[in-house]
This record gives sequence, C-alpha cells and structure tokens, in this order.
Amino acid sequence: MNLDPALVEILVCPQCRSGLFVDAEADELVCNGCALAYPVRRDIPVMLVDEARPVNAS
Repeated sequence: MNLDPALVEILVCPQCRSGLFVDAEADELVCNGCALAYPVRRDIPVMLVDEARPVNAS
C-alpha cells in the first residue's frame, strides 16, 4: 500500500469525522473514533461507510 502521508493526514472518517490510521498489513484505514476499517484498493482509499467493516473489539 502506497498512500501519501499528506493525504492520510487530511482524511477523516465519513461517519464520525475522527482521524484515521494506516493498517498496512490489512490494506485499510482504521478510524480512531468509531472503529470502522475502510479498504484501500489499488492505493485508493474507499471512504464509503457501506464498504467499511467494524474492527473486532474482542
């Protein structure tokens, strides 16, 4: 996954507007607030709530 750090810095979760962090192993951007993981496909973040998956809170 090759995302521009400046892009990641300005992206926010479309659901709760919290910041995101990169999970390079899973190719996802994960929300710090509501714990949704947004996929990154071909180095393009898919910032749609319908495409996000909840992060397991075990």
